[in-house]
Amino acid sequence: MAPPPSDVNHLSHPCIYGDCNDSYPERKSRVMKWLGKLFKSSSGGRRGGYNPQFIGEENTVGRPQDDRPRKKKEQEELDHAIALSLSEGMGKPNVYLGYNERGRDDNYGGALLRGVDNGGLNSSKYPPCGTLQCHLAGYRVCAGCHKEIGYGNYLRCMGAYFHPNCFRCRSCGFPITQHEFSVSGRDPYHKTCFKELTHPKCDVCLQFIPTNAAGLIEYRCHPFWSQKYCPSHEQDNTARCCSCERLESSNVRYYSLEDGRSLCLECMESAIMDTGDCQPLYHAIRDFYEGMNMKLDQQIPMLLVERQALNEAIVGEKNGYHHMPETRGLCLSEEQTVTSVLKKPRIGGRLLIGMRTLPQKLTRKCEVTAILVIYGLPRLLTGAILTHELMHGWLRLKGYRNLNPEVEEGICQVLSYMWLETEVLPGSSSRPSTSAASSSTYSSSKKGGRSNVENKLGEFFIYQITHDASPAYGAGFRAANTAINKYGLRRTLDHIRLAGNFPL
Repeated sequence: MAPPPSDVNHLSHPCIYGDCNDSYPERKSRVMKWLGKLFKSSSGGRRGGYNPQFIGEENTVGRPQDDRPRKKKEQEELDHAIALSLSEGMGKPNVYLGYNERGRDDNYGGALLRGVDNGGLNSSKYPPCGTLQCHLAGYRVCAGCHKEIGYGNYLRCMGAYFHPNCFRCRSCGFPITQHEFSVSGRDPYHKTCFKELTHPKCDVCLQFIPTNAAGLIEYRCHPFWSQKYCPSHEQDNTARCCSCERLESSNVRYYSLEDGRSLCLECMESAIMDTGDCQPLYHAIRDFYEGMNMKLDQQIPMLLVERQALNEAIVGEKNGYHHMPETRGLCLSEEQTVTSVLKKPRIGGRLLIGMRTLPQKLTRKCEVTAILVIYGLPRLLTGAILTHELMHGWLRLKGYRNLNPEVEEGICQVLSYMWLETEVLPGSSSRPSTSAASSSTYSSSKKGGRSNVENKLGEFFIYQITHDASPAYGAGFRAANTAINKYGLRRTLDHIRLAGNFPL
């Protein structure tokens, strides 16, 4: 069952059977007037005397002789008179409880239900008010069980009649006995059930998202994962996964890396934690380049590093454009001493501890000194960063000089995007220049089949590349991708070498 819409507009107060604003003496006065009419009619000996019709009472014309005890009949007539007196002056209610001649329920007696139509569903389950046909005395059909109501208590709601036990919440299935309820289309709901169905809950604290000062429900939502959360969680130091960007939920445990980042369980499943573990992936990506006739002639060192070591290396680098707010990879050109992750950490509670590092002096033997990638990221994200940084290395080794950031970062992003496509969507690439690379070179980096979780992460990393809003990485990628789709990778690279920009 699809949940109903969330535009709820409940009544601010319940409506009790009778006029809530009348004082007791006024109600008593009206009762006495009706009693006077009743006894005056009775004294007429049934000869043309007034015979009132009461709420919920059947038509008395043609009724057989009633042989009930006189005391019981008088009590019921008194109850009828009081009910009619209390209902005098009220507008037509949405729902009211009636009773036939021979039945009365003290649990429902005198109670009026007020329904609020919240709209959104176009159901014709119940006929609208005023469309019911008149039936013989004692003949009403319950809209819930479709059986004759007969004598006894009944509810009239939304233009239909119900046994009290048949007027049930569309969500939980239990009878609605409260004075107020919610209606969506032609389906009734308990107010609490309707709120559960329509009021969004925060995916972080798992509570109903509060309304803002204007009385509106305001929340944040991740554009890819559709994670809804209270705006306050962006300022209350709630942990966010450094890979997939999702906030930590109160019922999910995140791991804390030694450099202060957090990693969710799904990203932890395929995370690469040290330089040794990353070597097979690195060689597979080099094969990916070779399969596109873009062989890297130099053996460029590759190191996995902590965030602090990567930031220090960026400071020592004279050239290069770096992504904000955080860089996760670097193609190093200067000679530096870099601390790499030699041995991966172990799990200690919610922390990853015991990591071993090793300072390494990097000497420059060519235009590229080393490729640095931050540790602790899932395999597909680590591979995408490696592919991007290796493209920087390829451009420098092949003599591409003084490219503006939009051109250089854009073409590197396209190579990263192409590698992710081959990993997440094998055989889906239709680029004219990548047919030679669609062989077994791609599958050399795979160790068995990937889980649906890892594939979903790969789709997210592709989404990040295509929806990047930065001028260099976002606009540059879209310009490079357009050129490659039109002219192919090789012709686009040749044009960049000659003109320093993308072909139009």
